[in-house]
Amino acid sequence: MKKISKSQIQKDIHEFFINIKEKTPKEIKKIKRLAMKDNIALKELRKTFCKKCLNPYNNPKIRIKNKIKIIVCNNCNYISRYKLK
Repeated sequence: MKKISKSQIQKDIHEFFINIKEKTPKEIKKIKRLAMKDNIALKELRKTFCKKCLNPYNNPKIRIKNKIKIIVCNNCNYISRYKLK
């Protein structure tokens, strides 16, 4: 198997997240593992899918309270909380 450069992997990850709405949880898990293997931070991209069920967010409930963004997954009702800057 041929070794892929880190910059090429970053490019592949960015292209994957452009149309995340059509992706399955299995594909998201593969991309997450690829990023972890090469120590690439997903940063803001990780907020586009549920942490628990790995489904891409599809019109989730979003609330902002005390500088904390709360996102409720429509699929599993998991609550993700992120600090706002």
